[in-house]
Amino acid sequence: MDASGKPSTGQILLLATSSALTAVFYSMYRRKAGHVARLKEAKKISLDQDLKNILADAPGKCIPYAVIEGVVRSVKETLNSQFVDNCKGVIERLTLKEKKMVWNRTTHLWNDCEKVIHQRTNTVPFDLAPHDDNISATVRVVRPLDAAELDLETTYENFHPSTNSLGNVISHFISGERLRGVQETEEMLRLGASLTGVGELVLDNSLVRLQPPKQGLRYFLSRVDYNTLLARQESSLHVWRALTLLLGLATCATLLYALWRHWAWRRRQRKERDELKEFAERLRRRARELSLDEAAVPASACAICLTRERACVFLECGHVCTCERCYHTLPQPKKCPICRASIDRVVPLYNS
Repeated sequence: MDASGKPSTGQILLLATSSALTAVFYSMYRRKAGHVARLKEAKKISLDQDLKNILADAPGKCIPYAVIEGVVRSVKETLNSQFVDNCKGVIERLTLKEKKMVWNRTTHLWNDCEKVIHQRTNTVPFDLAPHDDNISATVRVVRPLDAAELDLETTYENFHPSTNSLGNVISHFISGERLRGVQETEEMLRLGASLTGVGELVLDNSLVRLQPPKQGLRYFLSRVDYNTLLARQESSLHVWRALTLLLGLATCATLLYALWRHWAWRRRQRKERDELKEFAERLRRRARELSLDEAAVPASACAICLTRERACVFLECGHVCTCERCYHTLPQPKKCPICRASIDRVVPLYNS
């Protein structure tokens, strides 16, 4: 709060930042809450012989948001692991990550840091089939890489440490970055893996497809069952709600603090005005006691004797209201006659 009673620049920036973050987190929370609510309302469909009949009777041969569980089956081709024998799948992701230590100039510590330097994902068409091999119903999965919660199984992981010479070590300390090595990872969605899909089910001629839904709904492919998937989404929703409440409380606290500081400033201003009025009234009473004409009393006259000029600056209040002689006659502890604040020290005032 500055001298004029307005909020300071820091308070305005803090209030604006916390308000903006609260709005962003609340927007994210509302969106997540909508996704969780629609996920709870999704229709559970069994992967059996009646699937095509259910879709044929549905409006437009489509169920806008459905949950279906099955195992991964290849359509024609499969992907072979590049590192593990007899490991086949339908999605393969190869990742190279650079791991290094970065010097933090604030904390004076080395922090771990990693960066993806190369990533490649290979896919082949695949179906979801029932766990019972005697049932021939299948669902073709469309655009699986667009799905959320697609957690692939790690089939290979290896760390290649870097070899550093003395010159490299010196340059690393100068630059503040020290290379540790390269992490090589292979992840796959393997044949026979259980998969839960949440999306739009469509009957296209004789082919049933699971594809990304419309109307802003989320597309899910997960190796966990439906209940676990729903619990994960609800847990994420709790985090966003906690962040929203935390930032909202911070915004309210900042606003209340600014209002309290403004109210305290207004109260001080009112008190000073009342004290000045009371001081003027005391001057008039003193002038009547001394049988002096108020108009004849100069503006620079001492507020106590009304005869000598004011010659003392009281600190820390800054008032100039008495001469030096009257200042010494003030009772202990000495207080300013105007505002009654304690006088820490006195600076002589020289009138020219």
